[in-house]
Amino acid sequence: MNRKTFYLFSLLTLLMFVMSKPAFADKKKKKVEKKISIYDIDTLQHPVPLQRQLWHNKIDKEQRGVDAFDGAVDGVVYYESDTLFTRLLTASLLKDVDHMQKMIENLPSKGDAFTDEQTKILYLRAVWHMLNTFNLDTHVDPYYYRRLVTNMHDMIIASYENRLDEFVKSHVSIYTIENGYMLLKDHPEARSYVYKEMGKRDPVLMIKRLSDYADEPFADDIIADAARVVPNEVFNYASSTNYKLRTAVRRSQDPLVQTIVLIADRSAVPLKAMPFLSDIYHKRKTIAEIDAITANADLYFQNLVRLKVENDSLGGHTYTDELAYRALKYVREMDDLHESPDKVRFKCIDNMSPVALYFIMVYGQDEIYTSSFLGTFNRMLERMKPMTGDRLLDTVHYEHFRTFIRMSAGYNTLSQFLATMDEGAKTALMKDFIAGLDKGKEDDLEDAVDVADAFGSIKDSSLADFLNQQVKANYEVSFKKKSRKGMYVYALLATLFEGAKGTNDDSAALAQSAVLHIPPINTVPYKSLLGDTSTVVEQFFFFGDEDGKNSYASFLGNFKDGKWKITTEKYWAVITSTTGKPVVIFANLPIPEPDDEEAQNQLCKYLSDHGIHPTIIVHRGHSYHLPVTLDHLTKETKIVVLGSCGGYHNLSIVLDHSPDAHIISSKQTGAMAVNEPIIKEINDQLVSGNDIDWIAMWKSLDIYFDKKKDVKDKFSDYVPPYKNLGAIFIKAYRRIYNSDLN
Repeated sequence: MNRKTFYLFSLLTLLMFVMSKPAFADKKKKKVEKKISIYDIDTLQHPVPLQRQLWHNKIDKEQRGVDAFDGAVDGVVYYESDTLFTRLLTASLLKDVDHMQKMIENLPSKGDAFTDEQTKILYLRAVWHMLNTFNLDTHVDPYYYRRLVTNMHDMIIASYENRLDEFVKSHVSIYTIENGYMLLKDHPEARSYVYKEMGKRDPVLMIKRLSDYADEPFADDIIADAARVVPNEVFNYASSTNYKLRTAVRRSQDPLVQTIVLIADRSAVPLKAMPFLSDIYHKRKTIAEIDAITANADLYFQNLVRLKVENDSLGGHTYTDELAYRALKYVREMDDLHESPDKVRFKCIDNMSPVALYFIMVYGQDEIYTSSFLGTFNRMLERMKPMTGDRLLDTVHYEHFRTFIRMSAGYNTLSQFLATMDEGAKTALMKDFIAGLDKGKEDDLEDAVDVADAFGSIKDSSLADFLNQQVKANYEVSFKKKSRKGMYVYALLATLFEGAKGTNDDSAALAQSAVLHIPPINTVPYKSLLGDTSTVVEQFFFFGDEDGKNSYASFLGNFKDGKWKITTEKYWAVITSTTGKPVVIFANLPIPEPDDEEAQNQLCKYLSDHGIHPTIIVHRGHSYHLPVTLDHLTKETKIVVLGSCGGYHNLSIVLDHSPDAHIISSKQTGAMAVNEPIIKEINDQLVSGNDIDWIAMWKSLDIYFDKKKDVKDKFSDYVPPYKNLGAIFIKAYRRIYNSDLN
């Protein structure tokens, strides 16, 4: 990246910060003395009575638990390596709660000593409950707790000033519901209002909390709202053995809810029938007719495609989820037959329309082999004729079209797809590909990540230049609209696109990291992998299927050169370096399923009990096993090798657990013949005490695989951390967005 570009995008980043802050007039204003409110006094006005002191003691105990969140009671709630999150949690749950305790005690009497006492105890109990909730939370969201504490402070004041109803109406949120668990117990109308309003605004969230309010009259409204968005959740409650939840659903008189109950009671296979809720509700098909469709796998899938094309909003998530699941089954069948002739391998999609093939590819994105994608893509292209690409996308309502373009770019088929369109349609499509990334929630980044990943694969320089110009044009639009998300997304993409031209150079990678305000993307310091010990600890996850057993046997073959010692326990193996710097590798044994999960859990428990925190995590299994591995990532994890992990959701989950992780991923399922050399290269550097230099390592691996023509293509599908534009984008966006929220 040249100096001009570096300063240009540094300026863009600075500009975003400036634009996001409130503007202040230059005029000097006369300083006005402000009287300190009773709510702001930070010292106790009177001694605390014994009965209330007991509750203060309970709050203080919970605060010690909060303080110990990071393993040390030191007045700081350390959150991973994120200084912003650390400040948020420390200020909110320690300092702000301390102030709230004083504020409650300082509230003036209203004349009735008994009522005053009970009111203050109620407030203290509410604060205690909030802290207890944090201490029981296994997936802490710092922003959630910052807002929860702020809401608690304001809600207590509103309660004291007898304007709780007014407060609730102007603060409909999950925070008001959480704090209202205590503070709204004696305010049934306000409680009903906030629950019903939240049911309309976020039915997905509220139906999951049905057990909190199942006996309340307002439950009917929330259940009816949820039935139109997540009918499967309502179905689960209608079929539940939990009497309270089951009764809440079945007492509803809403026609759609009653249709769901009817499917639960009368369908031969109700779960498979649920995607056709709209057909049954609108009386287009009977339950018996739907059961006949679901009995035939291909007919079932084709009818799910029909629903998608019809774009029926009722139960959309239900049939979409089922379509995705069924599409993945076709992908796995093609993958499993990868050594068979095409006639055999692709027989399962012989009767599929181009639209069905499109959905098979986009919904199978996390597991589809390169050859499976190419076989499916070529059949789609052939069966499209004379349909053009833009007409196909119209038919599928542009569902996941950015994912499709990203995949096509990654598998070098984008030019073929674009060639089916005239120049105007092609230009319009690629403009749409870049436009609209400012839409949706602030943390909804899937489309932007698809764009980032696609750019990393585009070799057509004229197309790349066109996309780059479109990114800059959309930044200007976002700037004029003062769209914070838009400015962040497009400025970061512009920086990434510019930097992608030179990321095979150390200085370019360093410059790009500086512009994006993230740690270096090309190196992992050796010291950072030691944690607070003198040893690098790695953990490998193996699974008990045939692939897992073969992977494990291949894996062990790397450590029989006399430089490593292998010790086998009941559930895992420990591999220790005997030369150079200390490196310890823990790998669970691939015990036959389902006991492999027990082996993983036992190993994780052992590591946790002994305070051992692996900084390198390696997933050695199919993509459908991936959630198990992802669930065990921690803030200490610095390198993650996941094989197939190109999808946004997987990248996002990795960075949720391990914000500073460097991710090695593949466009398809990982190959043993590629995994082993990568892992060996990493371990060779570690036993030498070297930093991990991804650029140098990938150059070395390129030379190695040039001599291995049979696996060279598979290695080419692996994306090193410094080229993983999707992961880099997520890191950078979160950094800049979170800094602005501070």
